[in-house]
Amino acid sequence: MGTIIEGAGKGTAGRGLASAYLKAQDGPQIQFKRLHPDAIIPLRAHPTDAGLDLRAHYPENPTYASIAPGGRVIVPTGLVVAIPEGYVGLVCPRSGLAAKYGITVTNAPGIIDSGYRGELKVILQNTGDDTFTIEHSDRIAQLVITPALHVDVVEVTEFSSTDRGEAGFGSTGK
Repeated sequence: MGTIIEGAGKGTAGRGLASAYLKAQDGPQIQFKRLHPDAIIPLRAHPTDAGLDLRAHYPENPTYASIAPGGRVIVPTGLVVAIPEGYVGLVCPRSGLAAKYGITVTNAPGIIDSGYRGELKVILQNTGDDTFTIEHSDRIAQLVITPALHVDVVEVTEFSSTDRGEAGFGSTGK
């Protein structure tokens, strides 16, 4: 088992607001295991945020990685997560990093399946014009947990028709 972590970051740390809100929703628990004692368990910055902030884990060297414009790097978090069956973790970009520096998650959203038990790592790409430096404990992405619908795969020779049909990109205007 484990301990439910109280608080949610800026503005709510120590008050337990996020935990109280989330516990009241009777949602599933997401378990994290530190691979290193100084790895940071992700929390929400605000009680109603969907994403948990993932942080870079580079304890040996406080400035581990620089991403040149157009470059990419795999960033460790020092954590393993146990996502419950029937759910999936989506690793999503942080809007502030994207807007200010052009830093995004290359395979956004990255998929963390419920059966995966390896270290959480994030593939970051620099779409900006300047080199970007990642330091130990920087917030690099967010993890959103959502239900995963499992469907049966069926091969068919025809589909039912719709008003849209095969109209694709740009078919509805600007």
